[in-house]
Amino acid sequence: MLNVYTLEQAEQWDAVVRTFKEYDVYWLSGYVKAFQIHGDGDPLLFYYEDSKVRGINVVMKRDVAKDAHFKGVLEEGKYYDFATPYGYGGWIIEGEETAALFEAYEKWLRKNGIVSEFVRFHPMVKNHAACESFYQVIQLGEVVHMDLSSPEEIWTNITSKNRNMIRKAMKNDISIYNGRFPEIYEKFRVIYNATMDKDDAEEYYYFGPEFYKSVLDDLPQNAQMFWAEKDGQVIAASIMLATNGRMNYHLSGSLREFSSLAPSNLLLYKAALWGAANGCKTLYMGGGVGSSEDSLFKFKRAFYKGDLNHFYIGRKIFDTEKYEELVAMRDAIENPGFFPQYRG
Repeated sequence: MLNVYTLEQAEQWDAVVRTFKEYDVYWLSGYVKAFQIHGDGDPLLFYYEDSKVRGINVVMKRDVAKDAHFKGVLEEGKYYDFATPYGYGGWIIEGEETAALFEAYEKWLRKNGIVSEFVRFHPMVKNHAACESFYQVIQLGEVVHMDLSSPEEIWTNITSKNRNMIRKAMKNDISIYNGRFPEIYEKFRVIYNATMDKDDAEEYYYFGPEFYKSVLDDLPQNAQMFWAEKDGQVIAASIMLATNGRMNYHLSGSLREFSSLAPSNLLLYKAALWGAANGCKTLYMGGGVGSSEDSLFKFKRAFYKGDLNHFYIGRKIFDTEKYEELVAMRDAIENPGFFPQYRG
């Protein structure tokens, strides 16, 4: 049987998610609520269960007519697509026989005007493997995580150059704190936006005060801030997410004028130690921008010498005729490799 939950059923939503062995914070209702506020669509949790298999999938349901390319051209409330919430998602499946699950899911999608779905599978959960019969699964770049099994394991896996940077931050009297209260989230917002300014980031990556209020209020047990101070000034900060033995490096920002003091290096090291002391097995850090092995990837890689995981995406078109019609309605596709192409 297939059940679909909305945020109005947040308690039941989370109760279902927590029955799955491999779940992470990205499937929880409190996580997706902030991105609904950000304008990413309406969150839904699909839950399928029969005698042989069960699974959950978290999505953002987006009205195609509200996309900038189709405003005033397409009727609202008629055609939709799904995308994984910012971060990761996709089906987490327990059991081998998935045919009935995907059949019920596709039937629901076709009935409810869903044109396509784009999935970012979770590299640590490796949930792409159970979905290859249904989606077009594509392997992208490598991603980094830290092994938090012990403080010794954390330190051993950090490169010698990075250890020197951590020592340098300590010698420069950088202090690391963690906690959760409105003022630190507002300080983070200012630092993060300044970081985005310097990186010439797209408008999407600027999150408003209500977004951060949701992270603070709706993930009380799962989200907190780690920040670095120098002489009482906050100079770097990161939102860390944790649940079910998994810790995730979520959003991060720092003041460039203090980068030579290596506050972010010390912050990540201290956050990893906190994770180890609080039952987390891994700290997931992600990869480079656009899955490339850029300076961001190299910074993260310096925290873990071991084997890396790959990032996988999934694509599926449910209404080919409508999909092609939407693509044809566009005067020009700016990014032909984008999926769904009509949003590119």
